[in-house]
Amino acid sequence: MKGFLNENFLLDTETAIRLYHGHVKDLPIIDYHNHLPPDEIASDKIYNNITQVWLQGDHYKWRAMRAFGIDEKYITGDASDKDKFLKWAETVPHTLRNPLYHWTHLELQRYFGISKLLNPESAEEIYDQTSEQLQSKEFSAVGLLKKMKVEVVCTTDDPIDNLTYHQQIRERNSSLKVLPTFRPDKAMDFSDQETFQAYLKKLVNLTGIEISSFEQYMSALSARHDYFHSLSCRLSDHGLSHLEAEEVSSDLAASLFSKILNGTSLNNLEQSQLRSAFLLAIAKLNHDKGWVQQFHLGALRNNNQRMLRELGPDTGFDSIGDFIQAQQMSRFFDRLDNTNQLAKTITYNLNPSDNEVFAAMMGNYNDGTVRGKMQYGAAWWFLDQLDGMEKQINALSNIGLLSCSVGMLTDSRSFLSFPRHEYFRRLLCNIIGRDIENGLIPNDEKMTAEMVRNICYFNAVSYFNFDK
Repeated sequence: MKGFLNENFLLDTETAIRLYHGHVKDLPIIDYHNHLPPDEIASDKIYNNITQVWLQGDHYKWRAMRAFGIDEKYITGDASDKDKFLKWAETVPHTLRNPLYHWTHLELQRYFGISKLLNPESAEEIYDQTSEQLQSKEFSAVGLLKKMKVEVVCTTDDPIDNLTYHQQIRERNSSLKVLPTFRPDKAMDFSDQETFQAYLKKLVNLTGIEISSFEQYMSALSARHDYFHSLSCRLSDHGLSHLEAEEVSSDLAASLFSKILNGTSLNNLEQSQLRSAFLLAIAKLNHDKGWVQQFHLGALRNNNQRMLRELGPDTGFDSIGDFIQAQQMSRFFDRLDNTNQLAKTITYNLNPSDNEVFAAMMGNYNDGTVRGKMQYGAAWWFLDQLDGMEKQINALSNIGLLSCSVGMLTDSRSFLSFPRHEYFRRLLCNIIGRDIENGLIPNDEKMTAEMVRNICYFNAVSYFNFDK
């Protein structure tokens, strides 16, 4: 029987073991999508205890604790950091078969050298041991990233963010690149007049551009797009239920935006039309600058209105949605492709029933100009576990080219989440190793090693081209 989390964890064959340990284990990490706070990297924050670096902001863990019956006081409430950790430790033994059980113990091993299982009996000792280690510079925000050989971190940033912390990090000339990502979700939320008007005011103050039309609005956002580019941003990102591609003339877009400026609320169709015009304009900016655009599609957010009122968004009450994806996605990409303005693109689905839909759609718009131009992205959020990752890998393999994939990302708010790259790399090597030993692909280690190394690191280097 295999040992839990031993050196050959997830590696079922000798070939898989050779591929992982011999070729990908020690590769650096390019994490091209996450939600780490850049201020903590800029200040190279030292954490007082493991709760601060591990539990704060991690709604994966929060959902598990709520499911286990832990009072909110110990999750997002006013309990002490130690008491919150003890309640997490109480929950952990009951997360068996949830990826949290693997991630929890991988993270304790990889960062702190702790192989003990976390449970109520070991909790005090582990809390004290990790808290002591965290006082060392080796365990600062930057130190934790260096431990995992992270080369590039792409944060998620609103267009009106001043990017002060990115500038501070950049000025250090550190070997670690911390780059912004342009995430204009709030800029295209036309559903609430008061919220949008407040956003508009901030944009005007920031850019100095008076906004009295949709054209001027997009000019102001284009100026922010330029600013992000000047700080080495090379990606945009959108978190949407689905892509929108209504037929919208420039006159209609101008008319709809004027209604908003005049204080008139838009109906659902009008909001969709204006978002469609907005998305198309941003996509063209992305193409002009050679950026990669990312679309995270399919989340049904803020399901629990009571908890939204109490805690706000991004606190663990989002879910998988069952939106219709293909038709609007096709229209959107085709409109851009028709004018040769379709940027390199990655799409991520949250509903696993859309795996093949997304994989097939990406293949429609590869044009031979860039290897893997249209990417069916890594398993995301509820799907970034063994079953979800394997299904994503298989769908991409069956319908596209796995060899062109840019691999894994963390999509995380935690500095301790980077063993997820290891998790993915082990699984990938296991899949390839299993296929070799089953005679499904040739037993050619040079060819297969090059493939897994590219997926785990080198494809991302060439695709994102952060040095450009």
